[in-house]
Amino acid sequence: MKNKIYFDNDQFIAGTTLKDDIALEHNNMALHTCVNEADVLNNRKKLAATLHCDLNDFICTQQTHSANFHKVTLADKGRGAVQMDSAISNTDALYTLEPNLLLCSFTADCVPVILYNEVTGLIGVVHSGWQGTIKEVTLKLLQHLMEHEQCNPQDFHVQIGMALSQEKFEVDVDVYEKFHNLGYAEDFMYFNAETNKYHIDNQQTVKKQCELAGIPSKQILIDSTCTFLNPDGFSYRQDKQAGRHLSFIMRKE
Repeated sequence: MKNKIYFDNDQFIAGTTLKDDIALEHNNMALHTCVNEADVLNNRKKLAATLHCDLNDFICTQQTHSANFHKVTLADKGRGAVQMDSAISNTDALYTLEPNLLLCSFTADCVPVILYNEVTGLIGVVHSGWQGTIKEVTLKLLQHLMEHEQCNPQDFHVQIGMALSQEKFEVDVDVYEKFHNLGYAEDFMYFNAETNKYHIDNQQTVKKQCELAGIPSKQILIDSTCTFLNPDGFSYRQDKQAGRHLSFIMRKE
């Protein structure tokens, strides 16, 4: 099982799966974009074995580039793990205080965000493509956690996972304007006069959203691996039929 572990300590384990040319479907983890669902389930089972958990501990969503989030309870255990229609619908972020549940986010260029609170034990994942970033899904989730889950921003640690690099994230003026209108993303964009395209750093924009929520910069890490340029990456921009990485976090009992 080809994966990258971001952290594995007494309380939490988190990481991401990687593209693997010798694995079934190149280690694709997504049921919504696959050739053979059985192969994807096989990949997920291998990941579960690596993490010493069960496939039915996975919680998955039907991602729609929304700013919607869901508080996971034990009743959600196994949703979306073996079939798409049981996944949590129209949701792009999950959080929970429950142990031994694997929160899942699927990406192929979009920014995955993994977070935990070292005091409360709360964990979360976010799928933030450019549309989710414009809608401030990460910032809205964090604000909710401060207001409704009694979390202190100083206690959060955030891992921003591998995504499309600024070099490869070319957009037209319409998308540039949406980022510009956020009011804090200007430093993370540049204009290429030769191609007449703007280049946006979605990871840095998401990091800024975490900082705006009060999380200390030193507690926000970025995986600078470009999903387009690196052979370990699935890239929708490069290949519309691309599989998906699974970014995950679990709180240990």
